Amino acid sequence: MDIKRAKQEIKDTIEAYLVKDAFGEYRIPAIRQRPVLLMGPPGIGKTQIMEQISKEMQIALVAYTITHHTRQSAVGLPFISEKSYGGQTFSVTEYTMSEIIASVYEKMEQTGIREGILFIDEINCVSETLAPTMLQFLQGKTFGNQKLPEGWIIVAAGNPPEYNKSVREFDVVTLDRLKKIDVEPDFPAWKEYAYRQEIHPAVISYLELRRENFCRIENTVDGKRFATARGWEDLSRLIQVYEDLGKTVDRDVIYQYIQHRTAAKDFANYLELYYKYKQDYQVEDILKGEWSKTAVEKVKAAPFDEHLSVISLLNGKLGDLFLECYRMDSCVSKLYEYLICYRENQNTMMMDDVRRLAQTDLEEQKKAELLTKQQEQTLRRVIGILERFTRELKGEIFIGDSAFDEVKKMFSRETDELEEMASYVSATLENVFLFLEEAFGESQEMVAFVTELNANYYSTWFIRENGCDLYYRYNKGLLFEDRRQDILRRMDEAEGMLNSGIK
Repeated sequence: MDIKRAKQEIKDTIEAYLVKDAFGEYRIPAIRQRPVLLMGPPGIGKTQIMEQISKEMQIALVAYTITHHTRQSAVGLPFISEKSYGGQTFSVTEYTMSEIIASVYEKMEQTGIREGILFIDEINCVSETLAPTMLQFLQGKTFGNQKLPEGWIIVAAGNPPEYNKSVREFDVVTLDRLKKIDVEPDFPAWKEYAYRQEIHPAVISYLELRRENFCRIENTVDGKRFATARGWEDLSRLIQVYEDLGKTVDRDVIYQYIQHRTAAKDFANYLELYYKYKQDYQVEDILKGEWSKTAVEKVKAAPFDEHLSVISLLNGKLGDLFLECYRMDSCVSKLYEYLICYRENQNTMMMDDVRRLAQTDLEEQKKAELLTKQQEQTLRRVIGILERFTRELKGEIFIGDSAFDEVKKMFSRETDELEEMASYVSATLENVFLFLEEAFGESQEMVAFVTELNANYYSTWFIRENGCDLYYRYNKGLLFEDRRQDILRRMDEAEGMLNSGIK
């Protein structure tokens, strides 16, 4: 299955394991809560989905890469204690608490959350001395003589032997105590994630054309050559920062992340063309609705792969606008929640008290590790706005209802800015539709554009909230299966053109 389905399977499993009966006992007792074993190629996103699951389910997460541990750190160190049996005293070997089990208890103390996930990565690459301990852990949920606390679910991950020579095969007795999920690389599933994570549009559009390079691992006479989802994501971050710094990402830099020479060379050529088209077609003018007839005729005469690159450029710029609008909307919505609290308690609460409340929420949720990066940024923006409101109120003397009336005016300014932003983004989206309509009409290019809008979480959110008549028209009229198959065929034909580099 793909990583998206695997994530949902793990969430469903954890939800089932944490259900309690009328007496407060887990309906599936701990002994029957099989650890989840997630097997798949490297770099596919196994670790990242665990972080996402813990935040989405509001439970704790302790993660370990087991290859970094020895038997002593996993089991604990032996010590001699004295115990009495049948009136006689004996020296008995016991063990200090396992570092891993201790980390679980520390996480519960730190966050105040009693349930969570213990994630063990590279589970099938343990050392020979640690292997029996890991089998005992998977079968009995214990390290040494310390048991994993109730309410904690074991999820382990590993790579199949074809990707790693160091792996150990589990025996049938162990496998029969696991819930095994095999994960395969799947570009459409990753693309949804890529849009949410703001992956560079050139990376997304290139992999849309060259899906075989999304996850590619080969053995050659010179060693392993590979490209992974993790490599593409890390390269994307570097490209974005390099663009801000005015630096160039060339083939050598790309190969440092995409260690498959053919794929790295191919993407380097594509990226160079991508930047060239950005200049040639004056993308910023198209967004403003100020394109020339010359630009329309030029793009009409260009090959199909060039059309797709231009569409990717436009989608990338629109994606930034959709995301900014989403952030503003999230900020205004969260600000509204705090102002409702202020309205209901205005006789006992000052605006600075509201700011302190938001600050406390931020600190507590960060401590509990329940905030995504985006949620944390939203709270920080809200705190900044509340600080500004506090300063403005202190500049004048406002009492009771007059203070709240002034706060309503301040909040109105924030909502006005959001509406202005939404109007600007709507106009920009319409400009792009009109340009593509003039250049291509009802064509495969328009299908490609609408398809990418549908794949981007932030664009679908924006259109759902603000509407777009041209989107509704083309989405309804173009996205039939035969048209989608046609565009895929044209993309395959365009692959040969990419090999030739810059014309």
